[in-house]
Amino acid sequence: MSGQREFDEEIKDTSNHKYAYGFDFDVMHPFMLRSFEPFIRSGSLLELGSFCGDFTLRLAERFLDITCVEGSAVAVNEARKRVPSHVKLVNASFEEVQLNDRFDNIVLTHVLEHLDDPVATLRRVNEEWLSDDGLLFLACPNADAPSRQIAVKMGLISHNTAVTPSEQKHGHRCTYTLDTLERDAAQAGLEVIHRSGIFFKALANFQWDRILATDIVSKEYLEGCYKLGQVYPELCASIFLVCRRGDGKS
Repeated sequence: MSGQREFDEEIKDTSNHKYAYGFDFDVMHPFMLRSFEPFIRSGSLLELGSFCGDFTLRLAERFLDITCVEGSAVAVNEARKRVPSHVKLVNASFEEVQLNDRFDNIVLTHVLEHLDDPVATLRRVNEEWLSDDGLLFLACPNADAPSRQIAVKMGLISHNTAVTPSEQKHGHRCTYTLDTLERDAAQAGLEVIHRSGIFFKALANFQWDRILATDIVSKEYLEGCYKLGQVYPELCASIFLVCRRGDGKS
């Protein structure tokens, strides 16, 4: 890593920005898992970046062999109180962790943008951690989401791919678009077999949290946003790739 990372500090909410919102947990997590579902393999799963175990809990409903690697000791301790006993939690950075197994599924969601050297971690996924028939599920916040483009037009953000001060405090190093996400996967030697987006999104997370506390938005509306996102992946809250092991050549 370049410099000393303070993972326990990075996960703390700031005065004007949360590390994670109710929208992430209640809307994005179910739709994210649904987007991955057609490609999921039976067998083992490695979650890289499990935070406090919210997405892990959903994964634990369908996998009995789960390993989670998380850099924040505070987050790992919180996750231990919540996740089932069959989930193995490892407190380590992706750069330093040593895993003796290969995995049939690897999940890396809203984490890659936090890494000092994302390609190096993706290369470890390709060369060390994916089984021969395993798949990587790679999702990131989308720089081109309408909510973000609107913020640019409002003058709140300088450009779509900018890293805002709040994001920087939370450890963000970049903001991905579909083409730059696929670029990094290719540079790591991975083979992209599917690319798409998750949930058409024209409002900021804090705005969604306020709306979800009312009866303004129905389940049918959320379903519509999910389906529209499949038509316009470049306008989604998150973009994602499904990758398999490549030959290691970029």
